[in-house]
Amino acid sequence: MALTGGLLTASASTAVAEEESAPAASAAVAESYAWDNVQIGGGGFVPGIVFNRSEPNLAYARTDIGGAYRWNEAAQEWVPLLDHVGWDEWGYSGVASIATDAVDPDRVYAAVGTYTNDWDPNNGAILRSSDRGETWQTTELPFKLGGNMPGRGMGERLVVDPNDNDVLYLGAPSGEGLWRSTDAGVTWHEVTSFPNPGDYVINPDDPSGLENDIIGVAWVTFDPRSGTPGSPTQTIYAGVADLEESIYRSTDGGATWEAVPGQPAGYLPHKGVLDEETGDLYIATSDNPGPYAGADGEVWRFDTADGTWTDVSPVPAGGDRTFGFSGLTVDRQNPGTVMVTGYSSWWPDTQIFRSTDSGENWTASWSWGNYPERNKRYAMDISDVPWLTFGANPQPPEESPKLGWMTEAMEIDPFNPDRMMYGTGATIYGTTELTNWDSDQTFTIRPMVRGLEETAALDLASPPSGAELLSGLGDIGGFRHTDVEQIPSTMFPAFGTTTSLDFAELAPATVVRVGNHVGDGTEPTVGFSTDGGSNWFQGTAPSGAVGGTVAAAADGSRFVWSPAEGAGAHYSVGFGNSWTASQGLPQGARVEADRVDPDVFYGVAGGTFYVSTDGGATFTASAATGLPTGDVRFAAVPGKSGDVWLAGGGLWHSTDAGATFTEIAGIEADNIGFGKAATGASYHTLYSSAVVDGVRGIFRSTDAGQTWVRINDDEHQWAWTGAAITGDPDVFGRVYIATNGRGVIYGDTSEPGGDPGTDPDPDPDPDPPTGACKVGYRVTGEWSGGFQGEVTVANTGTQPLTDWELTWSFPSGQRISQLWNGTFTQTGAEVAVGPAAWNRSLSPGSSATIGFVGSWSGSNGVPAAFEINGGACTTG
Repeated sequence: MALTGGLLTASASTAVAEEESAPAASAAVAESYAWDNVQIGGGGFVPGIVFNRSEPNLAYARTDIGGAYRWNEAAQEWVPLLDHVGWDEWGYSGVASIATDAVDPDRVYAAVGTYTNDWDPNNGAILRSSDRGETWQTTELPFKLGGNMPGRGMGERLVVDPNDNDVLYLGAPSGEGLWRSTDAGVTWHEVTSFPNPGDYVINPDDPSGLENDIIGVAWVTFDPRSGTPGSPTQTIYAGVADLEESIYRSTDGGATWEAVPGQPAGYLPHKGVLDEETGDLYIATSDNPGPYAGADGEVWRFDTADGTWTDVSPVPAGGDRTFGFSGLTVDRQNPGTVMVTGYSSWWPDTQIFRSTDSGENWTASWSWGNYPERNKRYAMDISDVPWLTFGANPQPPEESPKLGWMTEAMEIDPFNPDRMMYGTGATIYGTTELTNWDSDQTFTIRPMVRGLEETAALDLASPPSGAELLSGLGDIGGFRHTDVEQIPSTMFPAFGTTTSLDFAELAPATVVRVGNHVGDGTEPTVGFSTDGGSNWFQGTAPSGAVGGTVAAAADGSRFVWSPAEGAGAHYSVGFGNSWTASQGLPQGARVEADRVDPDVFYGVAGGTFYVSTDGGATFTASAATGLPTGDVRFAAVPGKSGDVWLAGGGLWHSTDAGATFTEIAGIEADNIGFGKAATGASYHTLYSSAVVDGVRGIFRSTDAGQTWVRINDDEHQWAWTGAAITGDPDVFGRVYIATNGRGVIYGDTSEPGGDPGTDPDPDPDPDPPTGACKVGYRVTGEWSGGFQGEVTVANTGTQPLTDWELTWSFPSGQRISQLWNGTFTQTGAEVAVGPAAWNRSLSPGSSATIGFVGSWSGSNGVPAAFEINGGACTTG
């Protein structure tokens, strides 16, 4: 996902309105809301996946604009970690690198910052956590980071010393060099002895600053064999984006550095991974920093013992090599097994290569048969995320779904050689049957993306019938949700980015959407549906028209489209078979429709409000003054002709079709939406992403804007939320929020009068009744005097299981020495295990797995019984 900073700028003026101000808005304390994602299932680029090297099942993923995630093994899903990022630091949702600590697995670090140019006004930062990302502390850096810049799939730039975990290194972009921390990320200093900050830029003449920045130091890799626990690792390798000299080494703990002799030149080192058992350092290279482009590249093996370099490229020079390499990983359980991706192989598909002899010989995930047939080692199962076909029906040898594209992140689980995950431009794919590859058996690749939602939402609509929600998204079009808890089967067709959509208020089955192509599409960038968004057909488009905003007449009889570029505003009677230029409305004006009168449309541009009473044919400027001159969002109220609210750094209300506006004092609103009225209220509930009483948040008003209640909290901010917001017309309190990278968020209230069944529970954390839990115990490994085990706790009841305590008695004198995914105490044979912060609440039907290492003598018997909070559990 790669949306520009222009989408993240809210710069509207707050000029005085024409009429006398209404009573000042006031904010109350936050109400009780539960927040979740509208289920889409990925949708964006995942440039990094990192497994912890000392604790099984602990893994993290980073995204370019949507924050970072931790893998929850019990639920087989990703947990978002940066939802606390607020509006002013929105750039922290772009994660340039992530690092997990092998010495103390509770520690995790993120290098954050979205752009190195002026799109992001802030410098980058290092976020550090001692509780696996539940809470964070921040160290600001003196330079920017580029989580959504070219080269973001290279890395990892941020690493923790595997011997002395107070030592971290960060490879910086923009010519800032290499940086080090010796106090667990609290303070940072440049490594002044590092000789080369890099000099490669994609396009020195790019005026935007996106492609003319120095890619910099792309990755750092330790050789843990050169250190001892508690002392810094002595041998360290670093890869720099430099076509002439790119691989550097220190043998004295980072004090001095030199270029590794004999190294290859001519390409950029995307990845550097050391197989510690064989002593081989592998380098994956490309002629472009990616993640999109790359026409050539090589894979090299460096023998760290004798200093020899060997070209082990899976496709030799002169062969069918039209792509660069990245996605590099080694099998920690099987030395000499290495995999790499052809990350920039777009046609007919991406490519993945595997070697079990240190790169001497390779096999490919697919090979050519009788053209256009392909022989594949894998089968794709996208039943969990069926829209990954992208609605395509390509001609062979292309297939849908694709194996992937932009495949720069790939990792084999260090504890399980059968599990591998890799990131693409739209999802995380993976398999749990990887070693089938080596015996020529088919292995299945599935989405492993549940919980990771990374889309940029540009517009939202919640019709009064049909779908619960219609969404306009960047890059992947958008979706019709009949149930926000279910992933839809198909995306909107034809063009990739939906900038605006609307439905006819009095005939909600009629829907229109406009947008832009992603890539080289040729279809008209306007589509229509007459069944509520289930099926679509293309209209024509005014010559060159793309993007912008669109409005549907209240009865669906006509439409007004104001493109962002290529044409001025046009209207169409019917479904876009022809368009006629509207008169009187400036280029690029934002348009909306009255929700009652089908002849009335509205527009706003440059601080002037415009009204059409002839179905969009002509617009006339309103006499209203004092409206914001910058970026605005506005909407007309369902069921009330001429009732309009306008947000743009303030909030204005008109009840006379825009002839006059009254400013609502005390609120700095960036958008506005409407939902079902509260019980006893006569007016729609209002929702806005705004500032009230100096506090930024998501606000709700049930009294037509006189008072406002903040309904989110500091842990649920989702960075920038200015694009769109709407309430649900059928469910009081439900709100849908567009984010720029965290998908679509929805919230439900527990207040009386809300969604049935969501009223507050008088005892939200009751002890489970006997039999409402099930425990599975197994020994996963055993050796003389020691063993490794795991206990899975499942909630089989009907109420959430919160702050649980699991107890059992060992029958044979076993003792636990280390436990993860929870806390424990042991007195004699009696063991008590409590949850970690991330699994403290188990919803009905969910489970958590706790792993541990212990000792035994004589026998290693299985405990006979388990209890949770004093209630007996079933076993099995």
